Amino acid sequence: MFTIEQIKEAHSKVKSGADFPNYIQDLIILGVKGYDTFVHDGHVEYYGVNNYNVTADEKYAEIKVAPFPNKELFIEFLVKHQYGETDYITFCGHCAQCGIAKWRVDIVEMTCTYFDQSDNEILIEKIPS
Repeated sequence: MFTIEQIKEAHSKVKSGADFPNYIQDLIILGVKGYDTFVHDGHVEYYGVNNYNVTADEKYAEIKVAPFPNKELFIEFLVKHQYGETDYITFCGHCAQCGIAKWRVDIVEMTCTYFDQSDNEILIEKIPS
């Protein structure tokens, strides 16, 4: 099974949202089936087969997530990030500002779903392969 160290090595190659598809390919090779990223502190829960999971510690000081989602503004920020115009921490700040509490990457379905604090789906995207 995969380890946090292996995942960190794959993630070290990511400089912007433009690098995301290659990162997903690296995770597939490791056996990761998906993961949840929590915006308030950046910790990530990775999962694989047979209920295997590992958790990466928080990445930054806690930030406050807005209580209500702003989907339109979030989409604007997301597009900028995907074109490599913002770094990861800036994107996380934008998520918080727009009420995005977490995102779930489902590697089997090749989707990324963004949720508000009530676990409502705000946006579902297909991941480019």
